[in-house]
Amino acid sequence: MTLCTTLLCLACLAAAAPEGRANEPAGLRVGTAAVDISPDVVPFQLRSGPSSHVHDPFHVRAVAFENGDGRAAIALVDDIGVGREWTDEAKAEAARQTGWDAGQMLVCATHTHTAPKGGDTSPGRIAYEKRRREGLTAALVGAIGTLQPAQVGFASDAEPSEVYNRRWYLKPEADHGNPFGGLDQVRTNPPRPDLLRPAGPVDPEVAVIDVRTRRGRPLAVISNYALHYVGGVPQATRPDGREEGMASADYFGEFARIMPHRLGGTNPPEGFVALLTNGASGDINNIDFHGTRPPRAPFEQIRLVAAKVADAAWRAVKKIERYDADPAIAVRQREVALNYRVPTPAEVENARRLLALPRQEREAVHPRADGYARTVVRMADPEHPRTEAVLIQAVRIGDQAIVALPFETFVETGLELKEKSPFPRTLVIGLANGSEGYLPTPEQHKLGGYETWLGTSKFEEDASEILTRELLAMLTELRTAESASETE
Repeated sequence: MTLCTTLLCLACLAAAAPEGRANEPAGLRVGTAAVDISPDVVPFQLRSGPSSHVHDPFHVRAVAFENGDGRAAIALVDDIGVGREWTDEAKAEAARQTGWDAGQMLVCATHTHTAPKGGDTSPGRIAYEKRRREGLTAALVGAIGTLQPAQVGFASDAEPSEVYNRRWYLKPEADHGNPFGGLDQVRTNPPRPDLLRPAGPVDPEVAVIDVRTRRGRPLAVISNYALHYVGGVPQATRPDGREEGMASADYFGEFARIMPHRLGGTNPPEGFVALLTNGASGDINNIDFHGTRPPRAPFEQIRLVAAKVADAAWRAVKKIERYDADPAIAVRQREVALNYRVPTPAEVENARRLLALPRQEREAVHPRADGYARTVVRMADPEHPRTEAVLIQAVRIGDQAIVALPFETFVETGLELKEKSPFPRTLVIGLANGSEGYLPTPEQHKLGGYETWLGTSKFEEDASEILTRELLAMLTELRTAESASETE
């Protein structure tokens, strides 16, 4: 069946869904869908270069919640990020087909680094972008079209052995240089002989939202873990003997593949979907800076991490003592205007000086000096916008809250949101409804390092604090409001 045929079938299903509801019990209803969006036109572009090989499938997975007037749909795309423009288009089309409000839909990316990327106008890229957008619409429509009476529970466990803060203070004699010709206090993924101590914490929590039918059959698990991609995907050999990268959904896709077996053994539940959302992992990765792992086969580390996270999710599910068949469902959505960073005259002068140097001299300053210098000059241009509105969301599902930001959010921000939230449990999702780069805290900005450089991080240093205040206010509204979705 083609993706267009799938879209048509799911749209018909959604249109027919309200019939027969008179005999259904009141309370929560949940629907699920998974749509394969693996690239089918080759070659496509990966970060490693052109490729014609897909190692494991890509999906959009979605879960829709409804209780009375309260609605919320969550869709997860196997991609490095999601663009605001195309996700808004997909939401609008799903809203047209279902009657739901686009503001009731949260769309986020897993952040696999081995997904097809943009940057060209090749047939492979154009075809994939269309397939991805239509797949998102199909997943949202399909989840909304399969609503059935359900109940939901919440819990968490921990997997601390696979999360490491990647920003480090270094020994005085180590290389602290940055692309601007200055010195940073910390460095991302530095050489081991230079290490002193990590520049921040980690968050090992594996949080789960476990959804069941009223009879107890698993319908969905929405999980969250603050860890970047893992990597180590095999390479393929081309007919000419050269090797090229392969597209992969990384450990997020592997988690979704094995989680049904964690809950169903050799007979995974029919129609079940598992979402592993990316948490506040902007400064967290999978590199063990303290020890030495045995050598891994290609894809082995992905499988190991996915299995550990799935085990933690399973342990969390086993802790749930009570499922709620009548939880409040509500959404708050806001656009927040953030100021871009504006380079100082001295920074602009330094950037122009770097760009005037011969290429080899620029690279001697830093291998990335050219690109970052051009970014400084571009952002100093009087014609460059000074602000941008970013979309943030807060979702309530009973006593569980979800907040979503369009950033690679630092773990410190995620921990603060969890600690200060008025809800007993709060799940923090990054790279949602847009991809706006890194979001360091003001304290981390002062330390420098890759994630803070102008270009990698484009908003002023207090952006994380602004968004944290807004999200906490939205959570307070949800905690005290009636069950209703609202778009502001």
